[in-house]
Amino acid sequence: MADSTGEIRTVANPGHYDRARKQLRRASRIVSRRQGPDRRTGQKPSKRWEKANAARNRVHHRVANLRTDALHKLTTSVAAEYGTVVIEDLNVAGMLRNRRLARRIADAGFAEIRRQLTYKTRQRHATHLVAADRWYPSSKTCSGCGAVKAKLPLHVRTYECDTCGLVIDRDDNAALNLAALAAACLTGTGVAGDQDTTEVVSKPRGADQKTRATRTRRKASAGRAGGATLPHQRQEEARDRAHAEALTLR
Repeated sequence: MADSTGEIRTVANPGHYDRARKQLRRASRIVSRRQGPDRRTGQKPSKRWEKANAARNRVHHRVANLRTDALHKLTTSVAAEYGTVVIEDLNVAGMLRNRRLARRIADAGFAEIRRQLTYKTRQRHATHLVAADRWYPSSKTCSGCGAVKAKLPLHVRTYECDTCGLVIDRDDNAALNLAALAAACLTGTGVAGDQDTTEVVSKPRGADQKTRATRTRRKASAGRAGGATLPHQRQEEARDRAHAEALTLR
């Protein structure tokens, strides 16, 4: 993270699941050695299997509680300290396809962080949340001169600008660009006491999507779908419809 002054703050992933993997492996081995349920044969689980499975579920439950507690503390401190919070709309589903990073990405809980920041910033009237577009080149853009690289593979963790020669960490460079995006998207000072700031949606890559300013309206006519009918008109239509059906059904 980076603030408006350029100070970079790093928050490490606690890795609660990685810490509990040894305990989960041991609990899973115990469960596999017990007589479990079988839907094909209708076999019921033994008492020892139920006891071992409950012990394994307690480990999973503890990991989930630790992750939720850490995310709540992080989002609460960020929403209370800063007046403008900028997040990125990342392709998490595509990132989970990388088998070397999927476990740690899933353990980080990106979607939960965004969900908590969304409602916590709404509760504080002077705090705004800006979501950068998925195609915003936060990592490819130089935070010093603004030059954009065509390609920047994920394994390259240090950003080296070919124009101005800036050498900076990849994540720190992206954080500085997101902080600059907040200053460009919001008209205000960006501090917690400024209540006149308005949120502006960042423009995505490519052509702008044009929308019609006015929409064609249908003429309101009584008795037709889309027209404005009053309650007494609906009652008369229902009464006439009932009489018509009674006349035709002899």
